[in-house]
Amino acid sequence: MRLFVGLGNPGAQYARNRHNIGFMAVDRIAADHGFTPWRARFQGEVAEGRLGTEKVALLKPGTFMNLSGQSVGEAMRFFKLTPAEVTVFHDELDLAPGKLRLKQGGGHAGHNGLRSIHAHIGEAYGRVRMGIGHPGHKDRVAGYVLHDFGKADENWLEELLTGISDGAVALAEGDGSRFQNAVALRTAPPRPSAPRPAAAPSNAAPKDDPAPTEEPRSPLQRLADKFR
Repeated sequence: MRLFVGLGNPGAQYARNRHNIGFMAVDRIAADHGFTPWRARFQGEVAEGRLGTEKVALLKPGTFMNLSGQSVGEAMRFFKLTPAEVTVFHDELDLAPGKLRLKQGGGHAGHNGLRSIHAHIGEAYGRVRMGIGHPGHKDRVAGYVLHDFGKADENWLEELLTGISDGAVALAEGDGSRFQNAVALRTAPPRPSAPRPAAAPSNAAPKDDPAPTEEPRSPLQRLADKFR
C-alpha cells in the first residue's frame, strides 16, 4: 500500500494558492482514477482507491501547512506504513513553474510542511517537487506562495496536473522514470520533426528529341528519282 500526501492549507480562501498545488495534485488523481469520495480522517481528508496493482490512500492534511506532520504521522501509523511508502506532493520555489522532480529522503529546504513531516516521521519519505518559481527575493516568499495562481499560470498548471495523473500508476508501482516521462509528455512534448525540403525544380526547359535529318541529295540523284 502507498500513502500519497498533498500539502496545502484547508479552506476555500486558500484553494487556488500556489502553496496548495499539492492539494490540487491529489484532487486530480482522485477524480481521474475513480477514488472514493473524500472523508474526514487523520486530522484531514482521505480518499482511497487503486493505481495499477497498488492500493493507495490519498491524504490532504487539515492541520494547516506548518502542522502537516501530525496528520501524516497518524495516517502512516494507522496503515502500518514505513516512511519509504509515503510520497508527499508539494510546491517547490527552486524549480521553474511547471517543472517537476522526484526526491527520496533528504532535507526540507525550509519548507514548513516538510519541516513538520520530518519532525513526525523522519526524512526517508518520497517527494514530488512541483515547481512554482521564485518571486526573486526571500522577503517576498510568504506573500508569493499564499497568492493565487494567475491567468498566465493556467496552461502550464493544467498540463502539469494532467501529467501527474497520467503517471500516477507508475509512481504508485515504484517506477519513477516512467512517472516523470508521463509528466514530461504533457509539460514538454517533443517537437514534430521538420518536413524534408522538396527538391528544387530545374529551371532548364526539357529538351525535345531532335528530329532526324535527311541526308542531302545531289542534283544527279534527284534527277534519277524522277525516272524511278
